[in-house]
Amino acid sequence: MLAHDVSEGAGARAPAVLTGLDRLGRGEGPALRDQPIALLCHPASVTGQLEHAGSVMARIGARVVSLLGPEHGLDAAAQDMEVVAGEAPRATIPAYSLYGETFASLSPTPEMFHGAAWLVIDLQDIGSRYYTYVWTAVLAAEVALLAGLRVLILDRPNPIGGLAEQVEGGAIAPNEESFVGLHDVAVRHGMTLGELARMAILERGRVGERGLEVLQCAGWSRSMLFFETGLPWVLPSPNMPTMGAALVYPGQCLLEGTNLSEGRGTTRPFEIFGAPWLEGQALAQALLADEDALPGLQVRPLGFKPMFQKFAGRRCGGVQLHVVAPAAVRSLRTTWAVLRATWRLGQGAMRWRTEPYEFVADRPAIDLLAGGPWLRAAIEAQASLADIAASQEPARAAFVARRREFLLYPE
Repeated sequence: MLAHDVSEGAGARAPAVLTGLDRLGRGEGPALRDQPIALLCHPASVTGQLEHAGSVMARIGARVVSLLGPEHGLDAAAQDMEVVAGEAPRATIPAYSLYGETFASLSPTPEMFHGAAWLVIDLQDIGSRYYTYVWTAVLAAEVALLAGLRVLILDRPNPIGGLAEQVEGGAIAPNEESFVGLHDVAVRHGMTLGELARMAILERGRVGERGLEVLQCAGWSRSMLFFETGLPWVLPSPNMPTMGAALVYPGQCLLEGTNLSEGRGTTRPFEIFGAPWLEGQALAQALLADEDALPGLQVRPLGFKPMFQKFAGRRCGGVQLHVVAPAAVRSLRTTWAVLRATWRLGQGAMRWRTEPYEFVADRPAIDLLAGGPWLRAAIEAQASLADIAASQEPARAAFVARRREFLLYPE
């Protein structure tokens, strides 16, 4: 059974895993009754029975005095990098966007907390450093702690697993930090949002640990993928419709740094990709011929027409990645092979994105995503897949060792 076939919703039985929100709703964790709280959340902030965090707060007697929304907004209706200028108040509760026109807009101001005693954070991460929710959590927590609030992170499973051998990618070079990599972590980091946020907050050193609390999941182990948790899959962002998309995202998000369509505007973003100048059959053959390019995946050539974003309304040639062995997927390796092949097959048609990307305009987007210019140089030189992987292994291993003291869950 394919990963995306088993991740659409919870079954009749109770989930095997309880999220931090589930546990809070059962009376576990800090007592929030009658406490004024600011709530950072989105549509995926739900229990295993699909009760939203806002409803849980009301049920346990907490007083939500402020709502904060990450990229895509409180209702996740905005597309990637689409400015959310403001949030409509929910009833009488003030609501604020933490994704505006400038980098400064990514952090709340103390006034946005409206006198809250707690900042409660409940966001579903995807397990890749490009995915911005963890950095929103870090920035908001730092402001809250400096303002004297206590911070509670309601943890959730890493949907694509947390084992050391699943960690992919290397370091972020000095001065290459951005909102798609605010702190030096591996591309596929294998940590929960609670683990990674705590690691980043403490290593960044802007605040201490006092006042910071993570309410862990119950029943999750590092080897578990999302479909094994029994939890319902709720789109955490508009282009993350399935767990299949999540599994290939750590690699496929690199396509945002190119003029290849990463499949936005189709029903299978990140799984489907290509360009008008690309021939899908040739790309599929190139990937199949590249040893170890498709761990856990099969590839199928296709034509598609995006309805919006890159090449909207134009026919593209490309391929679809099909997840056949979810635990074996190593999508970063796959996309390195994709970039090598498309650079060669494009015969000059493929280019790197130079338009502003996530509040940065002075360097190519691929450098921000890769953590430096090394990948761009390697692709242009047609370095082998083995050499690319070997170049990143020391930094990957160093991160695996560095993260150990922050891990909260067993293997």
